Amino acid sequence: MNRKRLEELLQQLTHVQMAVIGDLFLDNYMIMERRLSEVSIETGIEAYQVVETRQYPGAAGTVVSNLRALGVNVLALGFCGDDGNGYVLRRKLLEQKVDLRGLIEVPGYSTPTYTKPMMRELDGYEHELNRMDVKNRTPLPSDLEALLVSRMESLISEADGMLVIDQVQERNCGVITDRIRSEIRDLAVRYPEKIICVDSREYLSLFENVILKSNVRESLRAARLEQRSDDDLQTLVDHCGHELSKRTRHPVIITLGKEGLYLVEDAAAKGVYLPSIHVTGPVDIVGAGDCVSSAIGSALCAGASLTEAGILSNLAASVVIQQIGVTGTATPQQILAQFDAHPEITYFE
Repeated sequence: MNRKRLEELLQQLTHVQMAVIGDLFLDNYMIMERRLSEVSIETGIEAYQVVETRQYPGAAGTVVSNLRALGVNVLALGFCGDDGNGYVLRRKLLEQKVDLRGLIEVPGYSTPTYTKPMMRELDGYEHELNRMDVKNRTPLPSDLEALLVSRMESLISEADGMLVIDQVQERNCGVITDRIRSEIRDLAVRYPEKIICVDSREYLSLFENVILKSNVRESLRAARLEQRSDDDLQTLVDHCGHELSKRTRHPVIITLGKEGLYLVEDAAAKGVYLPSIHVTGPVDIVGAGDCVSSAIGSALCAGASLTEAGILSNLAASVVIQQIGVTGTATPQQILAQFDAHPEITYFE
C-alpha cells in the first residue's frame, strides 16, 4: 500500500453506500469530579457529582459513526424506543446525516443504552467505573422481525454492501435473531455482488454465505477449536480462519488485539498476517473492533483487495485507540497522517 493508493481508496469511500443492521445502542458517558463528591446524609455513601455528559451512537451505532467519519453513506437498520434515549440516539444519527428509513421506532421498547460513569480523579486522570446497561432480554416479537425483514429487503438494493453487527448475547433478544440470520443468508445468495460482512460475538457459527469478522476467542468457538498453552497464535488462527472459510466459502478476518489482523481470502489461499501499528501513550481499545468492521467492509465495497482493506483498518484502529473516554472514530485526514508517521511499517510503500 502506497500513499497514492491509500488516497484513492479513501476518496472512493465517499461513493459507497453501506447498510448497517444490528442493535443501535446509545453510549451515555457521565463525567464525574472526585473533588466535588459529597457524602449522602441518608446513606453515608459517597455521592458522585456529574459535571458533564457525552452521548454517542453505540454498538452498531459505533460502526455507523466510524463509517460516517470515513465519508461512507449509511443506511441504518434496527429498532429504538419512543423514550428519551431513543430521541437522543435518533438526533445523534441525524446529525451525522445517516439515512434512518430502516430505524424503526417502537412504542414501549427500551432503547438499548450503555451508561458509562467516568470518574475524574484529583490528578485529572479519568477512568471508567462499572457500566450500567439497558438491554431487551425478551425475544423479539415476530411482527417486529417481519417489519425489519421488509425494511431490509426494500433497502438492500440501494446499498453496495451490508455490515451485520450481532452483539446481544441473549439469543433472539436483539435485532439479529435466528430469522434475521436466515434472511441475511438468503440475501447473500440473491445478491452475490454485494459485500455482506458479519461481526457476531456469540453466534458466528450460525451465519452462512457471508464474510466473517471476529476476534480470536469468537473464531475459535465458531470453528470448535481450543487454544492450548503451547499453540503458536498465527498457526492457530490460520487453522481457524481456513476452517471457517471452508464452511462459508467467503473470506475470514480475525482480529488479534495489539498483534494486528489475520486475513484468509478463501480456504485454498495462504493467510496474510498484518501486524498492528504501534502507538505510544495511553490507549482505549473500546470500539477498535467496530472500527475494523467499518473500514474493511466499506473498503471492500470501494474495490479494495482484502489485504488493502486490512491495512486501512489497521490504520483506522491505531487512530481510534488513542481517543480516551469517547466512542472514537478515524477520519481520512487522521488516517493519512498516521500513514505518514509510520514509515517503518513493512506493508507501507
